[in-house]
Formats: sequence, C-alpha cells, structure tokens
Amino acid sequence: MPVADPAPGGGKALAPSAPLMLRGVDRAAFAVAFAARLRRAGLPAGLSETGDLIRALDAGPPDSRTTLYWTARVTLARRHADLAVFDRVFAAVFDDTPPLPLTRPAAPPNRRDDTVHVPVPAGGDDTIDGGGLPWATLPPPVAADDTGADSGLAVPDLRPSELAALAERPFEELDETQTAALGAMLAEALTRWPRRRTRKHAVDPRGRRVSLRATIARARRTGWEAVDVVRERPVRRPRRVVLLCDLSASMSAQAAACLQLMRAFARVADAEAFGFATTLTRLTPALRHVSATEAVAQASAAVGDRFGGTRIAANLGAVLDSHHGNALRGGVVIIASDGWDSAPPEAMTAVMRRLRRRAYTVIWLNPRAGTPGFAPRVAAMAAALPFCDLLLPAATFQDLLDLAGHLRDLSSRGSRGRVVPSS
Repeated sequence: MPVADPAPGGGKALAPSAPLMLRGVDRAAFAVAFAARLRRAGLPAGLSETGDLIRALDAGPPDSRTTLYWTARVTLARRHADLAVFDRVFAAVFDDTPPLPLTRPAAPPNRRDDTVHVPVPAGGDDTIDGGGLPWATLPPPVAADDTGADSGLAVPDLRPSELAALAERPFEELDETQTAALGAMLAEALTRWPRRRTRKHAVDPRGRRVSLRATIARARRTGWEAVDVVRERPVRRPRRVVLLCDLSASMSAQAAACLQLMRAFARVADAEAFGFATTLTRLTPALRHVSATEAVAQASAAVGDRFGGTRIAANLGAVLDSHHGNALRGGVVIIASDGWDSAPPEAMTAVMRRLRRRAYTVIWLNPRAGTPGFAPRVAAMAAALPFCDLLLPAATFQDLLDLAGHLRDLSSRGSRGRVVPSS
C-alpha cells in the first residue's frame, strides 16, 4: 500500500500513484491567477516570478500537492518574510474550498477515470475578478463598472489621446480627476534639466584637460615616464529650480494647475516651491507627499491667505532675504502670475533686478500671455519684463508641457533678453 505524500499546511495529501494535478489545465493561466492572488495578499510576485513558475510547471509537471507546493514556493517566494503569506494563500486555494472537477466526457466503467479535481475558491467575487484558477487562457468577462481595489492590473482612466485633448483645454474647464491625471503626465515629461559646471573633475578618455595627479600616479609604474596620459572633464550637475506661484484671487482658475506644476517639480527636480498671495508660504514639504490628492490638500490648507490680494514684489523680496535665497543663486527661477501687484512698479523693478543678478534664468508664466494681441500693459508686469529671460503662456496644461521642452532646450549660456510671447 503506497504511503501518502505529506502535504504542507495540514491539507489532504495525494498518493504517489495519483494522476497529474494540472492535467488538462492551462499552466500559464494557473500561474498568472495564483500570482495575482499572492500579490493581493501582499507577496510581490511579479512577471519574472510568474514566468519562472510557468517554466517550472512545464519542465516538471507536479504529480502531487506537495510537489506543486514546493514548485510554486521556490519560484514565487523569494524572501523568508513571504513564506507566511504564501502558505496562507496556498492553503486558502487548495484546502478551504470544495473541489471542482474539470468538464470532461464520462469515462467508461472499465477504464480509470483521470478527471482532475483541482479546488477552486468558492464565492462569486473570486470567480468574477479572475481570482480563482481558470481553465482557459482568457479570464471570465469583467463587468464594465468593476473598479475594485483588488484588481490585478490598474487600467488608466484616460487614454493618451484623451489626455492630449484635455491638455489643450483651459484650466477652468477641467475637474479634479482630469487635473490630477494631467499633473501626472506633466511629471513624466520633466526628464532633462539645465546643468551647471562644478569645480570637480572626473576621469574621461574624451576629456580635453589632462589630469596631472592621475597621470603622475600612473607614471610610477613606468619609471616616471608619462606613458598613459589620463584626461578628465568637469562634472556637471542639475541646476536648482525655484517656483513661485501666485495663488491670489486673480489666479483662482489656475490655482489647481499651479499646485500640480509645483508638485511635479518638487518630486522630480527636487525643486523649492512657494505659494504667495499677500504673504509667502513654503509648500515644498507638503507637495512631496506620495499621494497627489493629499499633497494638494495639504498645500491648499497651508496657504492661509489663498484667493486674497497680491503682493508680488514683497514676496519675491522675502525669498531673497530668507535663507532660501541661496537656492536662487545660479538656479532656474519660475514665476507663475498674471502680474497684478498692489505695490508700485518701482518696487517690482528693484526686486527683479536683485533676482536677475542672482539667478541663472528667470522664466515668467502668465496665463494671459496666450491670448491674441497680448501686451504686458500691467504696471508690475511691464516693470518685471526686462529682467525675464522667457515670458511664456500658462493657460493650459499643454503650455506647461511646453515649459518642460524649454527647460530641455535651455542653452548652457542662458538666454537673457530673449522674450518668447505666445504664438
């Protein structure tokens, strides 16, 4: 009498003479469904682990529950901390549910019935969302309104073509969901930054400068003859980026987009972000939150005078006089405002002159710059314009995406005096 094969987890064991457990079952569909169950339980079973399980099942089809257990455990559980999760999910799939036979023709009485009884989790929810063990490669159809958090793959709400169309719409025509989706697209577009030359040098065979210290060190091996000449190049690092966004009443339609812009810069470019109306508020810590919704909510709550008056010159001077003013030195300063200021134009001229001497590039984003026939007739905007390198429109998310393109194309010598109005 054959001895039963011990099964981990306390479940029933199969005799060695039992038929293959997964005979007639799509192994790829089984591996994908089982890995999805593990991911929902917290075990990081990705594409590599799932592929390893499929190849292992193909190389050695399991003939018992124990063999299947160790095959799946070796390929899917890569860390010791994941073993408890794996055992719990394996037991839930193969122990806690009644067996469901595959649909096959009835076997003749004089032949051995090789129908495979593989347990499938009970309950309609697991069957609908693909959580069980499917018998075909294609999963069962999913309802159109099924948006459960346990789905294996997250499907984006908006297609790229829809995002491109929304990027052309004004800010006031977008809802919160569309603004957040376009903010994520803006963060993905921020890939390249202006770089500055540092005093450090790194070894580079294509460098123009000879590294004397490294060349002399190598000459010790050749009797102090400089046979190998070591060249080096200066090390370049990304420039600091500082954003100052107007959150006053005149910029209420652009406030949500400005917060998304500041969050994208704060997370991708390690930028300093400030919001201002009548007073200045540093928003960098709040905007670096991992959740976009929570980041925008915290930043909105931090600006106590939001949708109030505007004091552009005073707030720019506050940044220059604070310890954050060192971040402006040699950095890229981006100001998003419509130019309305309660201070006289002379105050704007004085503070912009100080800012221009300290910054590498000054970019001004004006939401009204995209309208036909725009001219900076506002006193504060006209006073600040001579000290700006770029004047760009900021009425749609496409304008903000164009800003990312201007940052990529920024030359190493800067572009002072070059004003780019809307086209």
